[in-house]
Order: sequence, then C-alpha cells, then structure tokens
Amino acid sequence: MTAALTLHTYWRSSAAYRVRIALHLKGLAFDSVPVHLVRGGGEQRLPAFAARNPQRLVPTLQHGDAVLTQSLAIIEYLDETFPDVPLLPRDALSRQRGRALAQLIACDIHPLGNLRVLQYLEHEFQLPPDARTRWIARWVQEGLAAFEALLVQHGIGDFCIGDAPTIADCALVPQLYNARRFGIDLAPYPVIRRIEVACAASPAFDAAAPERQADAPPA
Repeated sequence: MTAALTLHTYWRSSAAYRVRIALHLKGLAFDSVPVHLVRGGGEQRLPAFAARNPQRLVPTLQHGDAVLTQSLAIIEYLDETFPDVPLLPRDALSRQRGRALAQLIACDIHPLGNLRVLQYLEHEFQLPPDARTRWIARWVQEGLAAFEALLVQHGIGDFCIGDAPTIADCALVPQLYNARRFGIDLAPYPVIRRIEVACAASPAFDAAAPERQADAPPA
C-alpha cells in the first residue's frame, strides 16, 4: 500500500500553493490539514506544529512517517518518488533553467514579501500599510522583470519550459496571485501573462487555487 500524503497548508500561502499545484498535476491524492497563519498569533507557532517543522512554516508534507519541508524541495521529492507527469524536464540544461526560474521566485522574490517579514516591518519599524505595499511592489516588479527577460532569452513553448508545466510554472502562478493581492500591475510582463493563461486552462492549477481550498473564507 502506498503511504498516505498529508499536506499542512494555508489557503493563501504561495509556498503551499506551489506544492498543491504539483500534487494535482501528478494526480496524487492527499489530505489537507489547514494551518491558519494569522489566527491567534499563527497556528504555525504552536508547539505541536513547531515540533513537526522547526521553521514554523507551511507547507509541510507528510509522506507516511517522513516529514518534508521547503516547497521546491518537496516538489523535487515528489518528482523523484512519483515520476509520472514529470515536473523537471528530461535534459540537464532545461532542468537547470526550470530550477533557476523557480528559485528566482522562491528565493529572491517571495521571502521579501512573506507574512513574517511584513509583520516585522509593521511591528518593529511601524511601517504603515502603503509603505509595506511599496516594499513588496519594489521586489516583485524587479523579480518579474528578470523572470520575463529570462523567458524571452531562453525561448519558450506554452509554459515556462516547453509545452508542459514544470516546477517553474508551479512557482510562477502563486507569485502572480500574490502580486495581484497587492495591486501590482502585470501589464509589463506579456510573456508571463500568456503562460498564466495556459496554466489557468489546466484543472490542476484550478484545483490548487486559494479560493478552492476548504479553509478559504467564504466569498
């Protein structure tokens, strides 16, 4: 019997969103355990969750007795463990490009606008909401401009790398959702927006969307 997959997630977490996309693309059944990142100071800070993931972050994926952390590492684990519907291209150069694009999002853009960073800016430096929004926009716009340029430089198909979704698309779509939350204009990135349209046509991306999650607030 295949070990069960359980994803500790939060509906609006872009990192958890990446892993949900990967799970759905691979057609893997999994149980979702919501972890509310704001209520009561954040359920990720509770001792039981901290014992599972000392970073106190989502996503955390349990596969049987194994506890997996860090969204991109989780996606690569899923690709190695469940190789059907690969999320990393077959050739080494394309794999490098896919990883580089995903890391551009996950390492260079996302951390600077993450919840704990924004909370620190608010509480430690008393930055008002408009200043925090400008902070986010600064890094998102710079990062997406580089992402767009790399897509043009490398040449693309329907998706970031070729004609099927990869780890890069799993990272990109949640970042675009996050950008829109903060009112960032995506018009300067036509290639990115074209890829987003292709992703939106996939049932896997739709199933992973924040508003589709059981812990999302009513519309």
